[in-house]
This record gives sequence, structure tokens and C-alpha cells, in this order.
Amino acid sequence: MNTKGYGNIPSELFYYITFLARALPLRSIKTFIELLIGSLLTQSGFVTSAWWILDMGNQWSSYHKWLEEGHWSYLKLMRRWTQLYLQLFPDKKVYLAIDDSIVLRHSSSAPESKIHHQHGSKTNLSQFVRGQCWVALAAVVDRTGHNTALPLLFRLAPETGNHSKLKTARLLVRALLQQFKDRAVTVLVDSWYMRASFIQATQGYNMTVIGQIRIDTALYKRPRQKKGRGRPRKYGTKYTKAEIKRLKLNKEQLKLYGRNQKVNYRTAVAKARFLDGQLVRFVWCEFEDDKGKKRPRLLLSTDTELTGLEVILAYEKRWCIEPMFNQLKNAWGMKQAWQQKRQVLHRWVHIIALGYVLPQLLAIKCPDTIEDLLANAPWQRNKPKTAGRIRLGLLKYFSHVRVRDWWDIKSQKFQPPDTDKLRQFEDLL
Repeated sequence: MNTKGYGNIPSELFYYITFLARALPLRSIKTFIELLIGSLLTQSGFVTSAWWILDMGNQWSSYHKWLEEGHWSYLKLMRRWTQLYLQLFPDKKVYLAIDDSIVLRHSSSAPESKIHHQHGSKTNLSQFVRGQCWVALAAVVDRTGHNTALPLLFRLAPETGNHSKLKTARLLVRALLQQFKDRAVTVLVDSWYMRASFIQATQGYNMTVIGQIRIDTALYKRPRQKKGRGRPRKYGTKYTKAEIKRLKLNKEQLKLYGRNQKVNYRTAVAKARFLDGQLVRFVWCEFEDDKGKKRPRLLLSTDTELTGLEVILAYEKRWCIEPMFNQLKNAWGMKQAWQQKRQVLHRWVHIIALGYVLPQLLAIKCPDTIEDLLANAPWQRNKPKTAGRIRLGLLKYFSHVRVRDWWDIKSQKFQPPDTDKLRQFEDLL
């Protein structure tokens, strides 16, 4: 057992794991810690891979049985993680992003495996693929010039029935509603989720919705009320392309989506037909970079007090959920996560998500205490503080270590053993 250098592990990591572990029953904490650290260290999404990388206290079948029959709730665990997130990032304004991703599956017997339309237009995939559709709710953290998405909750879209992705997205928001009751929450979604059922339900939770809508969405001016008999008009003149071009043109030079771009936009407050005449702020924008102009986009915000520039900058934060899915699927093994039952798969995927979150938190909150973890690539000059490099540094300390013994039952804390006592014990041997 390697007992050297445990003091170089940031103490924040032990605090994070201790905080999360207290959401589980006492008899399940040690098993949870082993699987959590195992999923953090391995790039494969198999439970057996997490079992191999540590000195586990039980046989591998015990961990599969714990995932299937253990008396613990992944929803309670993720609510606990949400509390930790709000404690670490106490800003009153919170940005949440919702999106979905397909994990390809060959077997039709996999939980909720069905044929999906592959709308990403990838050249190496057919237009229709078999897979599992995961809908995710993530928190967006502004990290010194670029945004990072931290997953809060996942849900597998069902194979049959009328429970669409819109209903799944509403369920994710409602599941964590109490944790955000004291914050000003803005939900960022793409055009697929910009439907009246989702927007109105989210507004009912006192949350703002910002997203992209179809360029031909029917928007109307406020009507002029005339005296006379009859019902007053609900809509005024429709905003056509000609009407939009009469609005004031604003030009900005911004860094959006990882590159410097010129942004030409027009904005106004209008009534949205698909929201039954609700007043919204719309932003008609057009991006331009070195390759030329791009197709115009139409953004919508349910908060009419925001300016057009604020809407553009807020919607840009949504993009960070895409690299989050990419890293979870390809570097943390979410695409290989396999279980025979839906509930068990939910449990294991959320443990993988927490294994992804921990090094991200160290990179964001502990930039000065992770220098030793970044020493695995001394030839790099700038030493970028990424979650992948932090994971390699932690692998040096946790590989084939019995982390089960690091949980102190009396103090209810996860901490490394006393290295001085261990050295004395080794000298006696």
C-alpha cells in the first residue's frame, strides 16, 4: 500500500466526498466511496473497471448487488451534490442548461433502447440510430474566460408512452426546485425545448427561460387600444423581416463560442403567438467571423428587462453542456455504462457523473493546491489545469489503495490514514 505523499492531495477533495457520502445510509458509505473513486480514476464505464483499479474490500459481485438492491436513492444523492454546488458557488444568479444526448446501443434489450433520429448530421453515422436518449440538467460555472457545465441530474427518456423529452426536462427542473428556491435561476435550452408547455411550466417555478426559436416564429407588436364596442385586440402588427430590419441595428465585437466574432443584432419586446400573447424579449442576431456571415438566429427571453446583449451573452453559456456530454461519454465511460435495469443504470450513471464532477471542482476551486497533481506532464510549459490531468495525478495516490479504510466511522469523515503511524508500523515489519 502506497502511504507516501497523501498530504499532497487537496483537502477539499476529502471534504467533497465526505459531504456527498452523508446522503447515503451508513452501511452503504464505504461501498459508495469505492465506486465513486473508482469511476473517477478509470476511463471505462464498467463497474468491473472501477473494481480493478482500487484495492476493493469485497468481491466484484457485491458491488453489482449493491447497485441493484442497495437501499439508497440517487435522487437524494444528487440533491446533496446540488447543495454542495450552491455552497461552493454562492452567486444569487444561477444558470442551468438542459440538453440531451444519445448513447449508441446495439442491443434492443438495453433499458429504453430504441431508434432515434440522429439530428447531429454526423457523416460517420446513419440518419437513424439505435440508442438511449439521456436528458441532462447541468449548472453553468463561469471559469475565467470560459464556461464549464457541471451535471446535476440525468434521466433516461422512456422507450414507450407519451413521456417525451419535454416532460423529462420539466421533471428534472421540478426534482431540484427546492434547492434553488432562494436563487434567481435562468434556464438555457436549444430550439427543441422552446415549446409552450416547457416554457410556461418553467415560468411557473419563477425561472427565466432563454433559448433559440425558429426564425419564422410569429411575433407581434403591442396593439393600440381603440375606444369602441367589441373585444379589444390581442395582437398588433406582425414582425416580418421588413419590420425587423427597421429596428435599430447594434454592432458588437464579442468572444463567443471560443472565437472572436462580430455580432449584428436587433431587439424589441413583442408578443409571442405560441405563448398565447405573452410579452417576451426577442433578439434577431447575425454572427460574422473570418469565414463570413452566418445564418441569422432568433433568440427569446421571457425576462423582458434584459437587454439584447445580455440575452446573447446568457445564451452563449448553454454551449458548454456539449463538451460536458463529450467528456462524460468518451473520457469517463458513460457510453460504456451498462446495466440490465433502468433504475440500476440511473444509479451507476450518476456515480460516474460525480466522478466527473470532483476533478472539475478541484480545477475550479483549488488552483493553488493541485500543482503536485499536475506534475505528470513536466514537458508542458503552461500546465493547463484540466480535469483529465488532475485525474492522472490522483491515480498516482489512489491506484490499488484500500480507500474503504479511509472512512472514519466515529468522525463520519473521509480522510487519509495517519502516515506517521503507518511508517512506524512498516518499520516494525
